[in-house]
Amino acid sequence: MEPGAEHQQQLRSLRDFLLVYNRMTELCFRHCVSNLNYRLLTGREESCLDSCAAKLVHANHRLMSAYVALMPSIMQRRISDYEASAAQVSQSSAQAGSAAPAALLAAGGPGASPDPPAAPGPAGALQGAAGTGT
Repeated sequence: MEPGAEHQQQLRSLRDFLLVYNRMTELCFRHCVSNLNYRLLTGREESCLDSCAAKLVHANHRLMSAYVALMPSIMQRRISDYEASAAQVSQSSAQAGSAAPAALLAAGGPGASPDPPAAPGPAGALQGAAGTGT
């Protein structure tokens, strides 16, 4: 991985972590802190915040563990779906490719001249004379 891409990945990871942390802080604060008249938290608020944060961290760990466990099967399913769709596309193009010679035969066959016939008149006579070499 090149340094620029690695740096971008690190920034994305930091941003994701900060989003989760800020969301957790907001949820626990709204749930646990009820009185903003004092500078310090009460004992009840502190214990509520501790248990709230612990629950959210534990839930996040469980979700990440489930994600890590399921990811290989999800990727395998995506790969097989991709391979199936690629096979369908190749079959469709093969069928379209076999239909093209039939259409070519119906239009006059592969030996038919690709140039249109010369129009009558002086321009047509000149083209015909140039084509015969006389």
